[in-house]
Amino acid sequence: MSMSEKQKMLAGEAYRPGDGEIHADQSAAKAWMVRYNAALGESASARRVLLAAQLGAVGEGAVIRPPFHCDYGYNIHLGKDVFLNFNCVILDVVSVTIGEGTQIGPAVQIYTADHPRDPAERRAGLEFGRPISIGRNVWIGGGAIILPGVSIGDDAVIGAGSVVTRDVPAGATAVGNPARVLPV
Repeated sequence: MSMSEKQKMLAGEAYRPGDGEIHADQSAAKAWMVRYNAALGESASARRVLLAAQLGAVGEGAVIRPPFHCDYGYNIHLGKDVFLNFNCVILDVVSVTIGEGTQIGPAVQIYTADHPRDPAERRAGLEFGRPISIGRNVWIGGGAIILPGVSIGDDAVIGAGSVVTRDVPAGATAVGNPARVLPV
């Protein structure tokens, strides 16, 4: 039996994003974001209920300040006490895992969505995703961009405005574009 386009997407394989099942999930996520982003004046507990309704996992004490934008939501897994500041964007065509105690500054962008390097495959409309893993107690400064397939180790620091193109080891500080690990 062949895989559906959504199954291919979730497996990180090349898929066609125009598929009806995928569009239905995107539409549901858009409707959810309208509700969530309008809940700015609501209590933290009311916003938490909304988060739990759409995200894959929401640890105790996790907070996302609206406005927030994502592709689907169900591929986002937040640990305990995770904090995302205003205007964060997560393109979650595959898993995004954020460990407990991690703090993410405003306007951070986390992209699992990727595109084939071969121009013929791009013309054919194919896309794929590569998962992102962010460890525990990480601090990501405002405006940073985390690219597909990156892992960031526990206790790492990502400087504001950095573009993270490769893995960052635990305890390291990475800054710049492309982000480079600073010597100890």
